[in-house]
Amino acid sequence: MGKRTKYLVRLAKKHLPRNYAPPDDFVIRSGFGCWQKDVEEKEYLDMLACYSAANLGHGNPEIAYAIGKQTHQRGIICNANCFWEEQKILFARDLAKFCNDFGLKGLDMVLIMNSGAEAVETAMKIARKWGYTKKKIPIDQAEIIACRDNFHGRTLGAISLSTVPQYTELFGPLLPGTIKIPFADENALFMAINKNTAVFITEAVQGEGGVIIPPEKYLLTARNICTANNVLLVVDEIQSGFGRTGKMFACNYNNVIPDMIILGKALGGGIVISAVVGRKEVMDVFEPNDHGSTFGGNPLSSAVGRTFLRIMRRKRLDKRAEHLGKYFKKELEKIAEKSPHILEIRTKGLWIAIEVRHDGPTAHGFCQRLHKERILCKETREYTIRMSPPLVITKEELDFALEKIRKVFVK
Repeated sequence: MGKRTKYLVRLAKKHLPRNYAPPDDFVIRSGFGCWQKDVEEKEYLDMLACYSAANLGHGNPEIAYAIGKQTHQRGIICNANCFWEEQKILFARDLAKFCNDFGLKGLDMVLIMNSGAEAVETAMKIARKWGYTKKKIPIDQAEIIACRDNFHGRTLGAISLSTVPQYTELFGPLLPGTIKIPFADENALFMAINKNTAVFITEAVQGEGGVIIPPEKYLLTARNICTANNVLLVVDEIQSGFGRTGKMFACNYNNVIPDMIILGKALGGGIVISAVVGRKEVMDVFEPNDHGSTFGGNPLSSAVGRTFLRIMRRKRLDKRAEHLGKYFKKELEKIAEKSPHILEIRTKGLWIAIEVRHDGPTAHGFCQRLHKERILCKETREYTIRMSPPLVITKEELDFALEKIRKVFVK
């Protein structure tokens, strides 16, 4: 470990609270494409992409140009939503059209926020007010159904949907009116619905839960159950959206159209932005001052978001994820056959879980070994290694990763 690394880690431990626990042996400074460099100039292959926020990789020139154009040519970077602003309006138009063009017909309204957790909270508020004003649920009796082992964020409303002890213990009291059922259990969903149920919120794939992939017809069945019972369906595609699973949206696998879809991470090309996109008759329950955000839909993020959407249309990185994901899965399964450590490989597009055996080293230990081999990845839960590389990754770069994974797990 170099002097600069030691110095920065000491500073971090002095000034940053311990809500994250990065490894102490390197500090990232820069990144371009699928590679990042630390402060000692050592290069790493990014196989995490900031949990899908960096689907375009790092230092994308079109994103950089959009940032420069907004800051240098237009100047304005914040508006506080007091006045109509050009880029926000155009971003909402572009995102609604993008969703409609890629299988989400009728999702025409866009409420723009910053983080994914903010967008989740926004969808929860919309659903509750819809329940009171449209479904006529008695005031303060609306219920939200969510899935166990989910991850919708770490704000108070989001953790109220969670069953993970670390996210909930010592942060109570949590929000009332939340019902938790097993993920991808359609019968449990049917049984949990009652006259006060406003919404069912679910991930298309449970990412933080370990890249848990539901049965093929899960979302379609959930859609039918919700429709039959006048319950809103909200799908959280903050991580799965924009090509990660091999489709532009994971909902596309069964042509499911939710009442609202929650988007974020990749949406800003690395710049902070999120959105709830939904049907007008659901979204229009909000009135002025019901909800808002100083920086939600700010001109800089909106301009960059528009550029991201244009890139996704042109490059169709969803198709790239589908093609390379199949190749990567096939090669990982070959490694798993020879490894005494790997229990299972799960993939959906370029979203990968390596489940290690539960009687040996944890996923964290294997991630540390992979870091030493210049592969950046992250454990989720105790025995799952999660990988979600930038969707611009090449086959040659995947081969580099496979070589290092083979070295750690087989040799």
